[in-house]
Amino acid sequence: MALSVQMVILSIYDAPGEAKSLGPVSGPNRQKDLCTFCTVSLDQEEVFRTKVFDKSTSPFYGEDFYFEIPRPFQCLSFYVYAKSVFQRDLAVGKVSIRKDDLCKYSGKEHWFVLQPVDPNSEVQGKVHLEMRLNEVITENGSVGQHLVVKIIECKELPLISGQNCDPYATVSLVGPARSDQKKTKVKKKTSNPQFDETFFFEVTRSSSYSKKSHFQVYLHFLSFILTFLHFDYLIIIIKKKKNLDLVLKILRNDHIHKAWYLLQPKGNGSKSKSDDLGSLRLKLNYIEDTVLPPACYTPLCNLLLKSPDVKPISASSAHILGDICRDRYEAVLPMVRLLLHHNRFLPFVSAVAALELENTQEANTIFRGNTLATRCIDDMMKIIGKNYLAVTIKPVIDEICESNKTCEIDPNKLKEGDNVESNKENLQVYVQKVFTSITQSSSSCPPLMCDVFKALRHLACKRFPGDPHVQYSAVSSFVFLRFFAVAVLSPHTFQLRSHHPDPEISRTLTLISKTIQTLGSWGSLSKKLSSFKETYMYDFFKSFQEDKCIEKVKKFLDEISSKVSKESSGLEDAVVLKEGEVQKRAQGKKRLGKKNFKKRWLRLTNRDLSYHKQKGKEAVCTICVKNILAVEKLDESAFNRKNMFQVLHSEKPLYVQAGNCVEASEWLDVLGQVCRCNEGRLTTFHPSNYVGGVWQCCKSQSSSAPGCKPCTTTMLANLQLDIDCDREAERIFSLLSLNDTKLQNMEDACATMVVYQGPQREQEEYSKFTIQEPKETFQTLQQLRNIMEELQQQHHIRNDPTKLMHVSVLREESQTCSNTMHALGEHAHLA
Repeated sequence: MALSVQMVILSIYDAPGEAKSLGPVSGPNRQKDLCTFCTVSLDQEEVFRTKVFDKSTSPFYGEDFYFEIPRPFQCLSFYVYAKSVFQRDLAVGKVSIRKDDLCKYSGKEHWFVLQPVDPNSEVQGKVHLEMRLNEVITENGSVGQHLVVKIIECKELPLISGQNCDPYATVSLVGPARSDQKKTKVKKKTSNPQFDETFFFEVTRSSSYSKKSHFQVYLHFLSFILTFLHFDYLIIIIKKKKNLDLVLKILRNDHIHKAWYLLQPKGNGSKSKSDDLGSLRLKLNYIEDTVLPPACYTPLCNLLLKSPDVKPISASSAHILGDICRDRYEAVLPMVRLLLHHNRFLPFVSAVAALELENTQEANTIFRGNTLATRCIDDMMKIIGKNYLAVTIKPVIDEICESNKTCEIDPNKLKEGDNVESNKENLQVYVQKVFTSITQSSSSCPPLMCDVFKALRHLACKRFPGDPHVQYSAVSSFVFLRFFAVAVLSPHTFQLRSHHPDPEISRTLTLISKTIQTLGSWGSLSKKLSSFKETYMYDFFKSFQEDKCIEKVKKFLDEISSKVSKESSGLEDAVVLKEGEVQKRAQGKKRLGKKNFKKRWLRLTNRDLSYHKQKGKEAVCTICVKNILAVEKLDESAFNRKNMFQVLHSEKPLYVQAGNCVEASEWLDVLGQVCRCNEGRLTTFHPSNYVGGVWQCCKSQSSSAPGCKPCTTTMLANLQLDIDCDREAERIFSLLSLNDTKLQNMEDACATMVVYQGPQREQEEYSKFTIQEPKETFQTLQQLRNIMEELQQQHHIRNDPTKLMHVSVLREESQTCSNTMHALGEHAHLA
C-alpha cells in the first residue's frame, strides 16, 4: 500500500540571536543584575534551552538549533527567563509564533516584541464535542428543549513539570438569571483523556416565543464554558460564545453537531503592557514538505544520479540545480546528501572541480571562491566529518571551554591585571595542542574525505604541472581553511559543544582559529606573515618553528591524500554518537511510581550503550550494541509518561524517558541505525509493559510471549549520514519549482546559443549560467520539466483526491519549445 507521508522539518538559527532592553521582573532583581536564558518550546513542551547569559539587559545568545519536529504542533514559542538562585526562575516575556505564520518569518531576521507570560494564557490542546437540541415534554405537559453536550475526548493537553496531569472538565451554561454546571470524572495521569460523558441542560422557552429567531436571540445571551483543571492549578479554559451561537443556529431537533475545538485562554489574558519587556531577535528557517511515496521520486533521483556520467558535467541535472540556486547556499545540501547516499558524490565533485580548474588562471587562487565545487565539498565534510572532529579536536575544545584561561594578546583588549606574556603562553599551548591533534589524525580521516582530497590533488597537479606546491594547497584550502579552522571558531555549529561559547572563550577560539588557518595554509613564510593585519598576531606567529610546522603539515596532507589507500587497523575508534540526561526505569521493579524512575546519563557510542549516575562517572550498566535486538516506542499508558522508549536486548528491557519529543525521536533514530544490522533482531515487540503477570498491551500472561506488534523497519543507511532520500528528493523538487523562471531563462539561453554562433545576444542575462553544450543542456532541462510536472500532478492528486490535475499550459509551452529547439538544432547543423 502506498502511503502519503507529510514530513515537517524545522530549522531554527538563532545566530545572531539576541535580546535587547529586557525589562525588570518581579521581585528584588534589578535590571543590571539580570542573568537570563532563553528556551524554545513546541506548544508547552520545552525542547531546547540556551546557556545563562550573565548580568546584561541586552544579552547575545548566538545559539543554533536544528531539529525535526516529530509530532503535530500549533505554536512555536521562545521564553526569556531571569535566573534566580533562591527561587524559581522568573519569566521575563515570550514570543509565540503560530505554525501558520512561520512561513512569513522564514529565512530572515526579525525583532519580536516580548509579550507578558500569563499562566492563564499558557494553553494547549483540543477538545472533541458533540452537541444537539432535543425537544422534550415537561411534567406539566408543555414542550421544552434540552441542550445535550457530550465531551468525547481531549488531545495534547500540556504536561505539568514534564509529567501528565489529572484532567477533568466542567461544563457550564450561564445566562442572565441562571448558571448550570456539570463536571466529568477525573482521568489519572494522561494528556489525552477519554471522557465519553454526556450532560443535559434544560433550555426554557420564553413566554413570547413564536419563531425560531426568538429562541436564537434568547440563546445568544448564554455562554458555554468548558474548563479543565488539574488539582488547584487552572490549566485550560475555552470560552466559545460566538462559536456556540453559530452552532446553536444550525442545531435542529435531533440533529447532532460534532466537531473539534482548539482550547483558548481564559478571558483576554494579561492586560499588562508589553512595551517595557524588551525584544528578541530571531532568524528562523522553516521547511514543511509533503513527501510522496518513494516510486514518485524514482525518475528525479535517477536523473540526478546520472549526473557524474553526463558530458560535459555542466549539462547534468545536478549541475543545473547548483547553477540556478547559486544564491542560496543551503540549496546544494539535499543534492549532496542524495549523491552521498548512493555513492555518487566522488565522481560528481571530481567532474565539477575539473570544470572549475579550467577557469582558474593562477595556482594561488585555487578553490578560493564560493563555487559549486567548494560548496559541495563543504557540505560533504560537515556531514561525513562530524565523528572525525569529535575524536580529533573535541577533547582540546572541551579543555579550552572548561579551563577558562585568559589568552588575550591584543594590547588594546587587555583587562586590568592581565599579563600579556602569560596570556601568550596559554594561547601557544592551546594552539600547539590543536595543531598536534590535527596533524596526527590522518588515520581517523574518513575514507571518502581522503578519496576527495586525492582527486583534488591529482586535478590540481594536472592543471598546474609546473607548480610543486599546488598539490598541497588544493588540499589544505579545504581541510584546514574550510574544515578545522571553522570548527574551532564555531564548535557549537559542528555539535562539538552544546552551546555557543561565552565572549571570552569565543575570543580565544578566534585567535586559535586564525593561527591554525595560517599554519595549515601553503605558502612562503613572508606571505603567511603578511596575511596578519594585526601586529600582535604577526609577533605571535613568529614564535612557532615554521620549518617543523611545514614538515608536519606536509606529512599530514600526504597521508590524507595519498595514492595508496589507507589500510584499516581493524579496530574502530569508539565514537560518541549521542549522550544526555534521561529518566530510567529501575530494572525489575513491579510497582509503578515516581521512585522507580531515576535520573541517569545515557551514552551511546558505536560500540556500546551505557548509563551512568552522572556525566563523567563510571558506567552503572553497559549494553553492547551488537546485543541490541530492537529499539521501539513505549505506549504512554505503560507508565503514564510521555516520550518513553525501550531498548530490547538479551536481558530485561531497558525503559527510558527522554526529556522531550525531539530528544525521544533522536534517540530512537540513532539507536535504530546503530543496531540495524545486528543478527537475531526481533520482528515483533510489546508496546506496553509486563505488570501483575500479564502484558498490558495484548493481555498475554507469559512474560516470554512473542510481541504483539511488528517492529519498526529501519532503512539500511550509513550511520553517519542518516539520509532520507525521499525527503531530499522532495526538497530538490521544491527548489526547482521555486526557480522555475531561471530554468526557463536557461532554456532560452540554450536556444539563443544554438541560433547565434559567435557573440550571443543578451549575454549579460545568460552569463549567469554555465552552458558548454546547449543541446545537451536543453535536453536535460526538458527531462527536468517533465519530471516536475508529473510530481506537481502527484501533489495535486494527494491534496485533492477527488480531482485529477488538468495538464497545464506549461507542458504545451515546453513541448512547443522542445520542437523549436529540435528545429533550431537541425538548422544549425545544416548551416
